[in-house]
Amino acid sequence: MKKFDPIQSIKYVLLLLGTFAVFFPPYVVFINAFKQEDEVSGPFALPRSFLNFENFRVAMERAHIWQAFGNTFIIIIVSLLGNIVLGTMVAYAVGRFEFRGRKILLGAFLFATLIPAITTQVVVFSIIHTMGLYNTLYGPILLFVGADVVQIYLYLQFIKNIPYELDESAMMDGANLFRIYRTIILPLLGPATATLVILKTINIYNELYIPFLYMPKSELVVVATSIQRFAGNNQAQWGYICAIILVIMIPTVVLYLFLQRYIFSSVTSGAVKG
Repeated sequence: MKKFDPIQSIKYVLLLLGTFAVFFPPYVVFINAFKQEDEVSGPFALPRSFLNFENFRVAMERAHIWQAFGNTFIIIIVSLLGNIVLGTMVAYAVGRFEFRGRKILLGAFLFATLIPAITTQVVVFSIIHTMGLYNTLYGPILLFVGADVVQIYLYLQFIKNIPYELDESAMMDGANLFRIYRTIILPLLGPATATLVILKTINIYNELYIPFLYMPKSELVVVATSIQRFAGNNQAQWGYICAIILVIMIPTVVLYLFLQRYIFSSVTSGAVKG
């Protein structure tokens, strides 16, 4: 007979608690998305019917969800292109070449990540307003591209695993630095780029503060600010809020399902030295 192991039991209990903590909030959102306004049951009770899609229709109409998706995807696509180009080029220059001030530059990047963003918001807001980017899509795009240097450190970790002999071989064949970057470095940074796409997409997709502060115009609604249309100072329409949350979750789930294998491959390739 197998001996009872209390450590294993504790592990299973902790796993069950962790699973409950992860899945319980989506469960509450899901069941409340189908509840009608006249249902007075508690937030954890099941709805009368799971065929009540009126909440979804009303929520999507009032939130202008298609316009919100359009604005959000424009910001995400342009920001990702900027992050990929900026991150790969800077990582290629800093990670491949020795030059005066290289360590100071890396230290400056690290120092920038340590500064709390909230402490610089007054200055940043003044800059964006002075540049004429307030109440436009370009203001958040500029902040998402230029105010985050995480992608540089992400690419630096991966570029260290690319053998420098590939660069030397290409130089012997007459390739210039830009061609080496375009044909060798950039394709080999594919796993890191996939990781960046997932992380930055989810980050921008869920961002509320920047769109709320820099794009208050109703035509510039994004998915995060669209939820605010169902919440006031005194009450919130939870059925509509839960319904629109489920709709908003669909793109992120689809993105993860398509790109999850790149996450695992990037983690393993980033952890092993070549």
